[in-house]
Amino acid sequence: MSMYTGFTKLCKGLAVVLISGHIVVQILPSTLSYLALIPAKTIPFGWNLITAGYTEQSIYGVVISIIGLLFIGKLLEPIWGSTELFKFIFVVNFLTSVCVFTVAISMYYITRQEIYLYQPISGFQGVLLGLLVGIKQIMPDQELPLLKIKAKWLPSLALSISVVITFFVTEPALYLPTLIFGTYIGWIYHRYWQRKPETTLRGDPIDEFAFSTFFPEFLRPVIDPVATILERVFCGRRRENDETKDYTLRDTSLSGSDSIEASRRRERGARALEERLAAAAARLEQTPKDASENA
Repeated sequence: MSMYTGFTKLCKGLAVVLISGHIVVQILPSTLSYLALIPAKTIPFGWNLITAGYTEQSIYGVVISIIGLLFIGKLLEPIWGSTELFKFIFVVNFLTSVCVFTVAISMYYITRQEIYLYQPISGFQGVLLGLLVGIKQIMPDQELPLLKIKAKWLPSLALSISVVITFFVTEPALYLPTLIFGTYIGWIYHRYWQRKPETTLRGDPIDEFAFSTFFPEFLRPVIDPVATILERVFCGRRRENDETKDYTLRDTSLSGSDSIEASRRRERGARALEERLAAAAARLEQTPKDASENA
């Protein structure tokens, strides 16, 4: 099977939504005021916290978002299931928009610059970074043949490239908060909220998936205290309740269940990626043979 086939119905459906949103905005530019996240209009038009993530303003954004969604979704959906993947995309998209809205309002009150209130912000890039966090979770040690890096560094690499670009081009800086919050909300979802099918527990509390693992080793002693504070701010009560319930179960009858479940999930992820790569390699090897036979 070719690497360009086998895309899931959910991801193809979302790709149609992204294409449709872009076409609508191009044909009727006035609709951008209702679909994109414009903080000054969010209070009456609250739905733009949802629609903004599915509204791409540029053709480049459409192409990148669709390619990323189709290929990443093809790896994640067989492991998570369609319902879980859809829920993840919806939650990350909505909460990312809420965080971007909050930052924009805060920046306006700090700087009194109206650009923070009226600049349309939209695009699927925050969800894409969240999906890369999913790749980091299920197959962290899988080496990517083209980039020659392990999959666990994909979110960090994407964010780093985005930050570097903003030093040379001003427009991408508008989307940097979306990328940052998409990554962080994606991690929070996996860390605390994602239901595990093999157990009754939620989240992935293993040390290998701590927030500091997004950073190089020498920065982790500095990042860990900051990450602890942020975790308490964003999900302190959830964390306390989960730790009380989950670790009590682990102490009594499910000792090591998290590490076993995580290992199984990563094995499934690695196996899925290896199958995709093997299929692609077989396809490439077959093409020259077919050409020589036809000649």
